[in-house]
Amino acid sequence: MSTNINLPALGESVTEGTVTRWLKKVGDAVAVDEPIVEISTDKVDTEVPSPVAGVLEEIFANEDDVIAVGAPLARIGDGGGSSAAPTAAPAETAPIAEAPVSEPAPVAAELPAPVEAPQAPVVSIPEPVVVAPPVVAPPVVAPPVVAAPAVPAAASPSVSSAVSTSAPYVSPIVRKLAHDRGVDLSSLSGTGIGGRIRKEDVLAAGSAPTTAASSAPVAAAAYTPEPVSELRGTRIPMSRLRKVIAERAVASMISTAQLTTVVEVDVTAVSDLRDSLKDGFHARTGNKLTFLPFFVKAAVDALQAYPIINSTVQGDDIVYPAVENVSIAVDTERGLLTPVIKSAAGKSIATISGEIADLAARTRDNKLNPDELAGGTFTVTNTGSRGALFDTPVVFLPQSAILGLGAVVKRPVVLSHGGSDVIAIRSMVYLALSYDHRIIDGADAARFLGSIKSRLESGAFSSADLGV
Repeated sequence: MSTNINLPALGESVTEGTVTRWLKKVGDAVAVDEPIVEISTDKVDTEVPSPVAGVLEEIFANEDDVIAVGAPLARIGDGGGSSAAPTAAPAETAPIAEAPVSEPAPVAAELPAPVEAPQAPVVSIPEPVVVAPPVVAPPVVAPPVVAAPAVPAAASPSVSSAVSTSAPYVSPIVRKLAHDRGVDLSSLSGTGIGGRIRKEDVLAAGSAPTTAASSAPVAAAAYTPEPVSELRGTRIPMSRLRKVIAERAVASMISTAQLTTVVEVDVTAVSDLRDSLKDGFHARTGNKLTFLPFFVKAAVDALQAYPIINSTVQGDDIVYPAVENVSIAVDTERGLLTPVIKSAAGKSIATISGEIADLAARTRDNKLNPDELAGGTFTVTNTGSRGALFDTPVVFLPQSAILGLGAVVKRPVVLSHGGSDVIAIRSMVYLALSYDHRIIDGADAARFLGSIKSRLESGAFSSADLGV
């Protein structure tokens, strides 16, 4: 008695698959539910398990053959060689044709990153810190560089409360001179106006410059050379997935008028909120709390207010979906895939974080159902996960927009405080929205990005939004 193993249905729009690798050979014993062959489609790579136990008696399709859903792959028997008639024509006679496509697989050529691809760790600060001059003597903390000798008493939340309101101003040149000569500025009484410490005060108190310490270069991070790839000097055929991605990228660029708008966002408030929650969040959910779910949550809420960004073009009509299905770009060894968070509106950051972690893990492990890659209306790609500040991601039909997230980095930013400008260390990020200019104007993109920017900079996420 023998049983034919046929190619099962792999999704609503998938009609055929390519045999990529046989996991068993003729004569091998096979257990129930043991994978026997890997199949690649234009949406997902998957393994086909055996529904019965026995011995693999015959293989009907060779590697790289394209076969239709329902066509026979192999025969499992008791090893006696008895045969059962194939239920369909051999796979190698099936014409090679591209499967109908209902959902794009967005590509960010520089990525990715994303969803989540492993995030580059970002260290954030609990409060903005006023930038000190280039060289700081350890015992004191300098106030912000402003015209007045001290920070106004009514400090705003954007300036560190740790800054002294009584310490006299010390210029960067004097501070460096004191550092070079080993002078403790806190031990000096300045002779300048308002007790200001002058160069002459440091020279009078200090010794000869300690050039050995001051001129020593900062040790650079150790560099480990990357291993040379085995692919160097070789030539291999494109996988089916890569060919589909390439064809869709070209078709999308030809068929749409793509434009990218970039904004800069101060996410210090989100960084502080994330720092206060991440330990408890990980303990409760088992997932790391990254910036990505905050960005997705803010984007989904903005999509509801500006649905043109979530729309599609069908003929001469603009179609506004009733749901926000967010595709998350995930970098895999096989290429960039985009599993979908369905009906994302109303989902909390905790729920979004859990779905991203689950979808990303199953995408990399080839465990996704093809339908989980379909139906996206908008895409988020985390191009900053590998350190990129921003890029211009490609929109894939039928979607009309894709949001690229740059790396969150700490750097000095000019802020307004008490009517004066001060410099503080802030956590900053660039958001890049690529969109189809046939139906989305630059003003539409600016309003959408402005909504996300306002939400993130305010850190306005309630307990219900967080889901914790």
